[in-house]
Amino acid sequence: MRATFLEHIKGQEDNQGRAPAQAQIVHAGQACVVKEDNISERVYTIREGDTLVLQCLVTGHPRPQVRWTKTAGSASDKFQETSVFNETLRIERIARTQGGRYYCKAENGVGVPAIKSIRVDVQYLDEPVLTVHQTVSDVRGSFYQEKTVFLRCTVNSNPPARFIWKRGSSTLSHSQDDGVDIYEPLYTQGETKVLKLKNLRPQDYASYTCQVSVRNVCGIPDKAITFSLTNTTAPPALKLSVNETLVVNPGENVTVHCFLTGGDPQPQVLWSHGPGPLPLGSRAQGGTLTIPSVQAQDSGYYNCTAINNVGNPAKKTVNLLVRSMRNATFQITPDVIKESESIQLGQDLKLSCHVDAVPQEKVSYQWYKNGKLARVSDRLLVTRNDPELPAVTSSLELIDLRFSDYGTYLCVASFQGAPVPDLSVEVNISSETVPPTISVPKGRSVVMVREGSSVELQCEVRGKPRPPVLWSRVDKEAGLLPSGATMEETPDGKLRVERVSREMSGTYRCQTARYNGFNVRSREAQVQLNVQFPPVVEPTSQDVRQALGRPVLLRCTLLRGSPLRIASAVWRFNGHLLPTPPAPPNEAPDHAELRLDPLTRDSSGSYECTISNDVGAASCLFQVSAKAYSPEFYYDTPNPTRSHKLSKNYSYVLQWTQKEPDAVDPVLSYRLDVRQLSLRTSVTKPIPVRRVEKGQLLEYILTDLKVPHSYEVRLTPITTFGAGDMAARIIRYMEPTNSPNLSDNTCHFEDEKICGYTQDRADNFDWTRQNALTQNPKRSPNTGPPTDISGTPEGYYMFIETSRPRELGDRARLVSPLYNISAKLYCVSFFYHMYGKHIGSLNLLVRSRNKGALETHAWSLSGNRGNSWQQAHVPINPSGPFQIIFEGVRGSGYLGDIAIDDVSLKKGECPRKQVDPNKVVVMPSSGAPSLPGPLLSGPLTVFLLAMLR
Repeated sequence: MRATFLEHIKGQEDNQGRAPAQAQIVHAGQACVVKEDNISERVYTIREGDTLVLQCLVTGHPRPQVRWTKTAGSASDKFQETSVFNETLRIERIARTQGGRYYCKAENGVGVPAIKSIRVDVQYLDEPVLTVHQTVSDVRGSFYQEKTVFLRCTVNSNPPARFIWKRGSSTLSHSQDDGVDIYEPLYTQGETKVLKLKNLRPQDYASYTCQVSVRNVCGIPDKAITFSLTNTTAPPALKLSVNETLVVNPGENVTVHCFLTGGDPQPQVLWSHGPGPLPLGSRAQGGTLTIPSVQAQDSGYYNCTAINNVGNPAKKTVNLLVRSMRNATFQITPDVIKESESIQLGQDLKLSCHVDAVPQEKVSYQWYKNGKLARVSDRLLVTRNDPELPAVTSSLELIDLRFSDYGTYLCVASFQGAPVPDLSVEVNISSETVPPTISVPKGRSVVMVREGSSVELQCEVRGKPRPPVLWSRVDKEAGLLPSGATMEETPDGKLRVERVSREMSGTYRCQTARYNGFNVRSREAQVQLNVQFPPVVEPTSQDVRQALGRPVLLRCTLLRGSPLRIASAVWRFNGHLLPTPPAPPNEAPDHAELRLDPLTRDSSGSYECTISNDVGAASCLFQVSAKAYSPEFYYDTPNPTRSHKLSKNYSYVLQWTQKEPDAVDPVLSYRLDVRQLSLRTSVTKPIPVRRVEKGQLLEYILTDLKVPHSYEVRLTPITTFGAGDMAARIIRYMEPTNSPNLSDNTCHFEDEKICGYTQDRADNFDWTRQNALTQNPKRSPNTGPPTDISGTPEGYYMFIETSRPRELGDRARLVSPLYNISAKLYCVSFFYHMYGKHIGSLNLLVRSRNKGALETHAWSLSGNRGNSWQQAHVPINPSGPFQIIFEGVRGSGYLGDIAIDDVSLKKGECPRKQVDPNKVVVMPSSGAPSLPGPLLSGPLTVFLLAMLR
């Protein structure tokens, strides 16, 4: 039957309207166990690779926002950068590194935020690794040697693994064999166990197994590794086919053999390269490494490693050097002793030449003057490895410089006898060879450019020769140039920047390099870069609410921009240009204003203020309205669901507050729209209200909602302006779990929580919850109900399945929550279905907890009662806090399914026609039929229901 609504609304005081956030963490997913650790901390244990699901259950009004964060689980407990803004945190295939403490923070602006945490412990067990080591020592006074073998078993696990050592199939321990010692080395934190075989004996040559276990926590199985110890067991040994340093020419094919010279069991040979992986195109097969057409970038260390888990791995390294030369530079150093910075006759002069080469020490240098080989003399010296210059640098020194020393000097670097091209650099020495100067061209010391365009910063260098110019930042902490480097070389003194951003504004330094020129103090200059960018304003978007007839002031503020001034401010209303309002009185305003006095329906709408600073423009957007704000639903109503006896309907207590009711005109009423989620049509109803105060909790009861369906509720406030902002929420049916009270609460078993009922652990089997859609199509015929009491396929009920492996006399017991006694007499009402030729018994028991638990039989029925639902009313008189128990007993065969539905418990006497256990009152199975068609309400509903009954 579709929903009808009882008109019922009330207001409560402000102290119930707003409540601070509270939070609780619950788990779902694939947890192994959730326990309390040292009382104060909850621990969630999960297996690596499973799915972690944590849910933060929040209360508070307005509805709190939830944020998940995590600490690394270390002593520093630093929060990770990532956060999850959702009530549910889900991590698929969780890894061990994702363990740690997870925090749920809930806040709604009322009071302090609520923070709860749970520690996630990720469980895992890796494959164990077994290594063998041996020692040989002389025994004094004897002629024999004592050999001791250590079998070391290591595993990564959480929790710490338990180790079991076996020789063959026999478990080893200290007490069994004097020649065996099992211990944990220091500082291994439970991840290693060593089996020590002292003074090795013939029987010690055997197969040894290390079995590791985390005691099946999280269902993680044990793992094991086996090693066969023989009299030939030995660590690996290697020999290389080449020298440890191998120098080759580019383009050659390189082959290196790594030979095994020992090891039992057979070692595994692996090649690696540092840094980085093996070169592209190389092949490592067994102990042979082949690199075709080797290039300069292939230089590096190549490691051949042999492993057989006996002793230490054997390792041989080849340092491969591929001949190469690049980056030839020169330096002119005036007389250092006389601290001169220029070339002067009669003083000493040094010319230096350097190339970056591999191998660096094999480079040969030759000097030429005016095309002829320079000859060493008392006044011309050629030196190598000057301590003041980079390694392997050649220097030509001219003592007591004379006019005849002027000329062109050529430095040639080469690898003798290798097919690598020579590199050369030329230096001209004359009276015109002068040190550099640097300056900024006129008008270029301050450069202004718009964001997004290209710019060129320029410094001019004079002198001969002209050295490169090095650029860097002056006023930035990071000191990074637009390219991302700290310093950048330009041969012509020009620094080019594409797509300039505002962060690039600042002072840039240009300076002369001390190479490819004079080796003297660098000359410097500076350039200021100013990047112009459009304004940044606030608010970019604002929702402005005001009552009709009151004034509204709109303000758009300039926060940032270059230039930081307002060139123009233009206002538009709903896209139409407005007259320019008068400017503020100050000379350099940082904002623009528009005043609406008063606010009317016609002046409500969208206002846009566009501010320009001649570089660009930005806009503030205002939505001005007298619309009421949306209601804020109250989600923490205690027991909002009320189920109805004898029908599959329920009611729901809907509560809300009005957000900022004084901001606009008073709320006159609410428009309520209710739609069953499975249907498209909705029902609309007005709810008149008196003046609504801020924080006032409003309430409306929705009735005759159909079990177990969910509904969408939309609530819209109405003022003199019209409809305000709508709020929507979903109402879901939940079975009541509270203790009995004056209102009739009927358990229809529509919710998986089954009203707080639990299965008794001391019985033989369980009750099952099902409906016509979920029941087994191969179930036994001629027993059990086709549907629940309502006759709908969606309705659930509880039943006992008596097919195999059930046996005669097996019992299934369904236990209610514990009820506190508040009356002398109660009545238990329920429907039962007992159909089948093998029906056993259905018993109702009362478990009182006055002085210990005591169970008494209150009602019992046996045998076939026909294919219909029938109702029983059973009076009970408990002596203290109590529970009711439905006990189904299996009969002589499989055609004995028993079902119950619509259980209610109320105070007072049962109906006058009491139910005798041997004389049951039979009621129609379908109850009141459903009403099709449109929604019914008011007197017509009462009349129709009376006719149907």
